[in-house]
Amino acid sequence: MTREAGRPGRLDEQAVLLAAGLADLAVSTLGSALGAVRGLLRRSDAADLAAQAEHDLTARGRLVLDRYAVVPPAHLEVLARHALARRAADEG
Repeated sequence: MTREAGRPGRLDEQAVLLAAGLADLAVSTLGSALGAVRGLLRRSDAADLAAQAEHDLTARGRLVLDRYAVVPPAHLEVLARHALARRAADEG
């Protein structure tokens, strides 16, 4: 799910990234997030801050999904690749 920063993805991918970022943010900083929301409501540049928050949450969601959604290679596949590499080195 890694994608270069600043490149928009499909809407469903964007939604998953935002949801994962929001979930991680809620778990780690629920109390301070509520205070930040109260502060946002009082600011005149709320639209700019909301856009920046969306960008930050997307990035955070991407990090969360990269951290937890990556499936490691199968153990036997890794062993087979090592055996092939060793055989090629012995023959060469």
